[in-house]
Amino acid sequence: MIDTFDLSILVEPALNWFYENKRDLPWRQGRNPYGIWVSEIMLQQTRVEAVIPYYHRFMEHLPDIKALAEYPEDRLLKLWEGLGYYNRVRNMQKAAQVIVEQYGGEMPKTYEEIVSLPGIGPYTAGAIASIAFSERVPAVDGNVLRILSRVAEDDRDILKESTKKSVAASIKQIMPEASGDFNQALMEIGALVCIPNGEPKCDQCPWQFCCKACANKSYDRLPVKTKAKARRIEERTVLLIRDGEKILLGKRPAKGLLAGLYELPNVPGYQIKEEVLTFVREQGLVPLQIKELPEAKHIFSHIEWHMKGYMVQVADVESYHVTAEGPLPSDYLLVELSQVQKEFAIPTAFEKYTEFVSLSHGPEKNTF
Repeated sequence: MIDTFDLSILVEPALNWFYENKRDLPWRQGRNPYGIWVSEIMLQQTRVEAVIPYYHRFMEHLPDIKALAEYPEDRLLKLWEGLGYYNRVRNMQKAAQVIVEQYGGEMPKTYEEIVSLPGIGPYTAGAIASIAFSERVPAVDGNVLRILSRVAEDDRDILKESTKKSVAASIKQIMPEASGDFNQALMEIGALVCIPNGEPKCDQCPWQFCCKACANKSYDRLPVKTKAKARRIEERTVLLIRDGEKILLGKRPAKGLLAGLYELPNVPGYQIKEEVLTFVREQGLVPLQIKELPEAKHIFSHIEWHMKGYMVQVADVESYHVTAEGPLPSDYLLVELSQVQKEFAIPTAFEKYTEFVSLSHGPEKNTF
């Protein structure tokens, strides 16, 4: 158990290993609290290699907290496109606005102030406070819970809040003066050595001399996690509706899944061509051609979309409006194809179908 394990013996080996092996990452150049914040939010559910180009682009467009606070939301979402979980960046902007109003645009310097900001939880607050301001606070994420569960052979469920709080309290007791470096060392050991998938690289680990999971070969059953509930499967039909070099985009409701983002029109269930054509006509449009598109799948945290798609060429759409009683949202735009990739944030759920947006031609001939 972590509570009875002498964690103090981990500190010096972890720091020495970190100074020798840490990756050269852009947010580690200096101790800019804004850059640390941006990187930590981006790194949630996203690999480091994928984050780096997004980080550079984000910091180029929004170099400080004031710029983030004032940036138009549509452009902000477009800047975030591809990272997913768009509420993360919406909450960042809300927090930035609070920082501008209450702290003059400068990140507050204590853990308690930082964790009170919108969208910033204990882990992110701990990372910012320790790395940027050297406050002796832990930053406990899944990586840290995994490696400490293994080194102490602790079989408590790491998804329970009580376990997270207990581990954080234990780390705080042995937090060294170089708190930011120690927190980063724990993150780095979890990312590079005691990895989440596959066999840990025990021969490269600075804790091999004291790790109980290594000694007992019990790492394959640690950490313990509550089995996640099965995702709900939803079948949907996605429609790429084109009028020449323009495409129809809708905006999702302000609340719920993919809130406030632009999307390709879509309806529940799998529909055949005849049903799609009937649906398009019911919206007051005149279909000219139709082509079936490949099937696709997208996984959200609790829902899995199984999709089939159609590209439908329609005649002369100058304006488009669907009543609130209709099957689609009412706020729709007819957008030039060249604008779509530059200006509109479309969720990665539709990625398989947005590939066809760049095509300059319509569907294969199939008239009625």
